[in-house]
Amino acid sequence: MERLGMPISFQPPKVTETPATGFFAPPMTTKTTRSGIFRQPSSTITAVNGFSQLPIFTKSHGNGFLRTPVFGPTANSSKIRKPSRRIPRVLCRVDKSFLNMKPGPCRDLIDMSLHWGDGSSQMKTDVVILGAGPAGLSLAEKVSASGVRVVCIDPSPLAVWPNNYGVWVDEFSPLGLEDCLDHVWPLASVLLDDQKVKYLDRPYARVSRNALKRRLLEGCVTNGVNFLRAKAWRVEHQEFSSLVNCDDGSAIKGSLVVDATGFKTPFMEYPKNRNHGYQIAHGILAEVEGHPFDLDKMVLMDWRDSHMGNEPYLREGNRRLPTFLYAMPLGPNLIFLEETSLVSRPILSYLEIKKRMVARLRHLGIVVKEVLEDEKCVIPMGGRLPIIPQNVVGMGGNAGLVHPSTGYTVARSLAVAPILADSIVDCLGSTRMIRGRQLHSRIWNALWPLDQRMVREYFSFGMETLLKLDLEGTRRFFDAFFDLDPYHWHGFLSSRLSLSELAMLSLNLFGNASNPSRLDIVTKCPWPLCKMLRNIALEMV
Repeated sequence: MERLGMPISFQPPKVTETPATGFFAPPMTTKTTRSGIFRQPSSTITAVNGFSQLPIFTKSHGNGFLRTPVFGPTANSSKIRKPSRRIPRVLCRVDKSFLNMKPGPCRDLIDMSLHWGDGSSQMKTDVVILGAGPAGLSLAEKVSASGVRVVCIDPSPLAVWPNNYGVWVDEFSPLGLEDCLDHVWPLASVLLDDQKVKYLDRPYARVSRNALKRRLLEGCVTNGVNFLRAKAWRVEHQEFSSLVNCDDGSAIKGSLVVDATGFKTPFMEYPKNRNHGYQIAHGILAEVEGHPFDLDKMVLMDWRDSHMGNEPYLREGNRRLPTFLYAMPLGPNLIFLEETSLVSRPILSYLEIKKRMVARLRHLGIVVKEVLEDEKCVIPMGGRLPIIPQNVVGMGGNAGLVHPSTGYTVARSLAVAPILADSIVDCLGSTRMIRGRQLHSRIWNALWPLDQRMVREYFSFGMETLLKLDLEGTRRFFDAFFDLDPYHWHGFLSSRLSLSELAMLSLNLFGNASNPSRLDIVTKCPWPLCKMLRNIALEMV
C-alpha cells in the first residue's frame, strides 16, 4: 500500500455536535439580525496548526447530509465576502494528513490448529487447491466433506484476509452464513446528487472476515484437509495427474489442481486481448471525530460532486470518469470509507482516486483521527473467460466469477463452491475415477454451463454501457435502475436472473428511463449490444 510520508502534527480545535443536523462544528453562539437568526463561532479567529482562519458560517441543505461553509458577516447577507486563496490550502494541508496515517500493527493470525502436510517428500492427493481465500477454503471444505483428499497450499493459511467484504444479507442467508456478518444495515442509500436520494429496502452487511475464515477452516479441519505453508512455484501436467512444485522445495501430486489465488495467476491460460474494464478504489477503516451518515443506512453509492466546487481540475475529470463514495457507518466515530471508480478503461489513476477522496471528506467535514486499516482495491471486470477447458481449474476472480457490472465476487464464489464440489466428487469420488481431459471438461462445464456464459455476456454488456456514460449519464442510469421492480434489480446485482429475465429487465429499464437516458441508450449502446449478441451466438454454436 502506497503511503505518503508522515502525518502533519497538529491539535485539532475542539468541536461540538450540532443537534439539528448531526454534524460537527466549532462551538456556536446565536444572534438575531434583520435577515434572521444565525450562529457564529464563540471565538472569531481559530488557530489551526499555526494558521488563522476566518469565521465560518454554515447552512444545512434539505437532504440533511451537507453543511456548506459561507464566509462573511451573515449567512443570509447579500454581500458575501470571499475567502482568501490561502484558506483552502490550509484546510487541504490539514485534511490530507489521513493519507499519511499508517494503520497499526499487522493483523494477527487466527488461533487454531490445522492438519499440516509433510512437505519434506512428495505428497499424493486427489485435489490440490492453491490459495486460502474465501473461494479456495469454501471449495476445500465442500469437496473434503465427501471423503475426497484435499491439500490446500497458501503462504499463510491462518492469516486474516486483508480486504473488507460487503454483501446483501439475502445472499448469505441461503448459505447458512448469517453468523459471519458483523454489522447489518436494514437500508442502503444511493445519493444521485444533492437533491435526490434513493433508499433501498434490502438489508446490507459487512462480513466478519475472522468469523468467516474460522468457520471455513473449522470445516476443513473436521473433514481432514491438509495444509501446506508454501507458495506454488510451478505446475507440471501429465496425462492423468499434475505435480505442483512449491518455493520451499516440496511437491504435491494430485489428480486435479484448482487455482484460487486471484487474478494474477501464472498457472492458467487466457485468450489474448481480454479487454477488461477495471474497478479501482482506496478504502480506510477510520476513527473519526464525526460523520454525517445515518447509522441505520449504509451508503452504497454517493455520486455527489459538490465537494469539487473549488477543484475545477478534479470536477472536469470526475465529469468524464466519475467516482463515488461507498460508506459503512459502524458507529458515531467509526466508519469504513472507500472512494471507488465503478469501471474504467484504461484504469483510473490511483492518485486521482485519493485526491478525490481528500476533497470529499474535507467537504463532508470528516476529520480522521486514526486509520485502523487501509486497502487498495483493483478488480479486473468483464473481458473474456479463461480458455475452457484447461488442465488447471479456476475458482473465484481468476475464473471470471467477478460480476462484470458491479465488481462483487465473494458471495458468488461461495454460492458456486457446492456446485463445483459436486462435479469434482462425481468424478474423483466414484470407483471409475474420471481423470485427465475428461475430468477437466466436466468440471469447467459445471462452473460455466452454457446458460451462465450467456448471462455473463449480458453483464459484460452492462459494463460496456457504463464505460460510455459520464457523470450525468451514470446518475440517470442508476435513477432508472433502482426504480425497477426489486426482483429485477436484486437479481441483476446478485447474478440470479436468466437470460430471458435480463431481456425483460432491459425493456423495463428503457421504459423507466428519462428521455436523456433513453438518448444515451440509443446512441451509446448499439455497439456493446451488437457485441453481446455476437458473443451469445458464438457460445450457442
